[in-house]
Amino acid sequence: MRGKPAEPAVCPDCLAVFHGGRWQWLERPAGAEEIVCPACHRSRDRFPAGFVDLDGPFCAAHREEILGLIRHHAEQARAAHPLKRLMAIEDSGGDSPGLRLTTTDIHLARELGEALHSAYQGELEFHYNDAENLLRVHWQR
Repeated sequence: MRGKPAEPAVCPDCLAVFHGGRWQWLERPAGAEEIVCPACHRSRDRFPAGFVDLDGPFCAAHREEILGLIRHHAEQARAAHPLKRLMAIEDSGGDSPGLRLTTTDIHLARELGEALHSAYQGELEFHYNDAENLLRVHWQR
C-alpha cells in the first residue's frame, strides 16, 4: 500500500481501525471503508518483516518456558499496537533443535530478542536490511 488509507477505515480480517493517522483497536466507525491492514496483508502473503531464530541447548531444555515468554510479549505488543503481530512459531531445522519466529513488524522482532536476552542472557545479534525493511534476530544460549 502506498500512502495512508482514507479515514475511517477498518480491516475486515482483524477489525483494527485506521483513525488519527494510525491503526488502533477501536470500535468500528459508521461508514468505514474496508481495507486490509499491513499486518494482515503481510500474514496473508507470508512476507514477514522480522525473523527471530533461537537455538542452543538451553532453548531445547526450556522450550515451553521460552514459548510462554514469547507469547506473553507478543500478546502485550499486539494489544497496544495492532500492527505488531507474531505470525508463526516453527521448529527450525539444523544441527541443534531450535525455533524460528516470524513477525509482521521489525520492532516486535527486536523486542522479542531483547526480552529473551533480558530473561535468560545468552548471545543476541541483530542484522538489519534497510532496503527490504527486514530484521533478522539471532539468540542462543
